[in-house]
Amino acid sequence: MTEPAPSQDGLKRGLKARHLQMIAIGGSIGTGLFVASGGTIAEAGPGGSIVAYALIGLMVLLLMQSLGEMSARLPVAGSFQTYATVFVNRHFGFAIGWNYWFNWAITVAAELVAAGIVMSYWLPDVPSWIWAAVFLILLTGLNALSAKAYGEGEYWLAMIKVVTVIVFLICGVLMIFGILGGTSPGFSNWTTGDAPFVGGWLSIVSVFMIAGFSFQGTELVGVAAGEAENPKRDIPKAIKAIFWRIMLFYIGAIFIIGTLIPYTDPSLLSSGASDIATSPFTLVFERAGIAFAAALMNAVILSAILSAGNSGLYASARMLYSMALDGKAPKIFGRLNRRGVPVPAMLMTASIGLFGFLTAIIGQGAAYTWLLNVSGLSGFIAWVGIAVCHYQFRRQYIASGRDLKDLPYMAPLFPLGPILAFVILIVVIAGQNYQAVIEGKVMEVVSSYIGLPIFLLLWLCHWLATRKQPAVKIDPWTAKLH
Repeated sequence: MTEPAPSQDGLKRGLKARHLQMIAIGGSIGTGLFVASGGTIAEAGPGGSIVAYALIGLMVLLLMQSLGEMSARLPVAGSFQTYATVFVNRHFGFAIGWNYWFNWAITVAAELVAAGIVMSYWLPDVPSWIWAAVFLILLTGLNALSAKAYGEGEYWLAMIKVVTVIVFLICGVLMIFGILGGTSPGFSNWTTGDAPFVGGWLSIVSVFMIAGFSFQGTELVGVAAGEAENPKRDIPKAIKAIFWRIMLFYIGAIFIIGTLIPYTDPSLLSSGASDIATSPFTLVFERAGIAFAAALMNAVILSAILSAGNSGLYASARMLYSMALDGKAPKIFGRLNRRGVPVPAMLMTASIGLFGFLTAIIGQGAAYTWLLNVSGLSGFIAWVGIAVCHYQFRRQYIASGRDLKDLPYMAPLFPLGPILAFVILIVVIAGQNYQAVIEGKVMEVVSSYIGLPIFLLLWLCHWLATRKQPAVKIDPWTAKLH
């Protein structure tokens, strides 16, 4: 077997087109769809939920087009951290990189906590920390093998989720037409009470936040581009396919849930990994006559959790590795093993995941809650970085005298795309917990928005520490250090 060719930053290009597509799709399908989607319908009604998810979906499309243009032209593991450094400035790149690394490192911890909760469904007498340790060792071992091993693992974990959603959509349509599951409610739930729009625009705005979190992870395809076998061919394919599939899954699932279950059903208010029995997917499958629906969804949700943890470990390790090469992190994290895996960076991320898990089981989890809140805005801040970087990328590409026709993939809606995505993201970030702001709940406001000042502090500290030092020069069109 031929060894994968090395990438520009020493990593090996072992990810195929099918891996990239499943990494992108799998990154956005998880507990946000399987569990929290019910809460959005209870909050804003079926119509309000569809509007919120469609608007966020449009923003994600614009961002993925921006990321696709940059990552097809400059496929590096540092992705938007490298783009931020090259096309904005090194201080912005430093803040974006550490912000994104922390986001996924804490996500790994969150998934370990959730995995322990899910396993208690089957084995309630086994302590959750044992499952956390088992899954952390499993994910770390898989990532340590090679990028291809990560991609293959993610491919099959994501496939479980995709098949589940497709079966759900088919069952839902059959139930709506009365072919499956007994008497159909028809479309009466769309006119029950205040449906289809419940709570007006404020409810839609609050669902915006949940929808935004649900879609986070689609940007993983940009990080994976650094180890893609043929990024110039495969990144555009993944970007073009990903949006419509995700929108079909989310909009289709919400339409079916909203049609079959009234927004007033209290079961829809469940929102955590421990609420498998009342997941809207479970409720619909049970009404379709699937007796083992709860156990089935428990297995699917576990696969979603492991998928998120797998991707989190991969993405944060590559980001830390890239920052080490650029001088933004200790040099030890820039080392690779013979299979092209940044093991020190991966172990550092795994240790943060373990620390996060320990804080969740000690002292009622207060420290863990704060860690989650700090990372809560991180994904949105990374997306803001993508929009800003693309705007600067295109301007500098044209200024350098290069022809747009030479781009492997060109975002069709520039400059409107990144500008519109930027505006929507500012609204989403500002509205994180607008109710606490209105009601004057200071601690809730601090808890919800603390990620933003921490990001700005990272930026400021790097500027103060390095303003008199010469910058590490990176060729903007090859991303090579020189």
